[in-house]
Amino acid sequence: MRAVIYERFGELPWVRDVPDPEPPEGGVVVAVRATGLCRSDWHGWRGHDPDIRLPHVPGHEFAGVIAAVGPGVEGWRPGDRVTAPFICACGTCPACRAGDQQVCHRQRQPGFTDWGSFADLVVVPHAMTNLVRLPDRVDFAAAAVLGCRFATSFRAVAHQGRVRAGEWLVVHGCGGVGLSAVMIAAAAGARVIAVDVSPAALALAGTCGAAVTLDAARVAEIPELTGGGAHVSIDALGSQATLTASIEGLRRRGRHVQVGLLPAASGRPTVPMELVVAHELEILGSHGMPAHAYAELLPLVESGRLRPAELITGEIGLAAVPAALAAMDVPATPGVRVVVP
Repeated sequence: MRAVIYERFGELPWVRDVPDPEPPEGGVVVAVRATGLCRSDWHGWRGHDPDIRLPHVPGHEFAGVIAAVGPGVEGWRPGDRVTAPFICACGTCPACRAGDQQVCHRQRQPGFTDWGSFADLVVVPHAMTNLVRLPDRVDFAAAAVLGCRFATSFRAVAHQGRVRAGEWLVVHGCGGVGLSAVMIAAAAGARVIAVDVSPAALALAGTCGAAVTLDAARVAEIPELTGGGAHVSIDALGSQATLTASIEGLRRRGRHVQVGLLPAASGRPTVPMELVVAHELEILGSHGMPAHAYAELLPLVESGRLRPAELITGEIGLAAVPAALAAMDVPATPGVRVVVP
């Protein structure tokens, strides 16, 4: 198969032929029809993820059809249209038994712990725990967006942030995660403020349902705009500045949800704990979404209430991935780019 591969962190990857993977016991091989290009892939390529072993094939949010089924897999067959969370859970650890597969103790992550989906084929381990069947009306490109950014945002907004209709929600950073959060919160009836440094990203946030778009230099205005601060605030970028602004913009007893990655290799951030204590704030992490929770998300996509395909601003082939990955050293084009092998 063809795959985008790199042998040293930070050096430009290239496309080459590598052996086709075999389905492991309990797993399947998926023929990739679409896969998202995400900033997490850039973090991995830059060496920020300690789980990556070289040489490596990145890519972690994908959709396609089952190409081969391993021993012990029941209920799935070649040709089934599928996607999977970027966190592939073991299904048997204490977290999995509690239904929290997104924090599985023995999780595998295609594109990080294992070779990923910037390829013709990708392995999904523990298929009966991790595969998600795609409705016919959800196309592969839209489903690929669900694999990481949209599903992560859905859980961050609906489950961790517990956003309710009429509440103010502020999204700091309008990349793929942030735009997804804007769309999901607006569909839930929240009043959304989108914050970014890019006018183009803010314009796109407006089309996704943001009631207010705000340049990041104006975050001090959030308490006044919201009548005392946001009920919920999401750091969808992952930086010291956005984390601090998110917490400082909350009203008393507000909820901060951290979604954007803050790799330890870049230095651990500080948190304004004096506000957390004095205002009884909640600080919550959100890390993906388990496969079983897609049963709540997919009907909303199928009905058109949520429209992840509208976040797609471009499609590229495998040959264009190396340059596109390197270009993420600077702020990327707004929206989501999808790779079609």
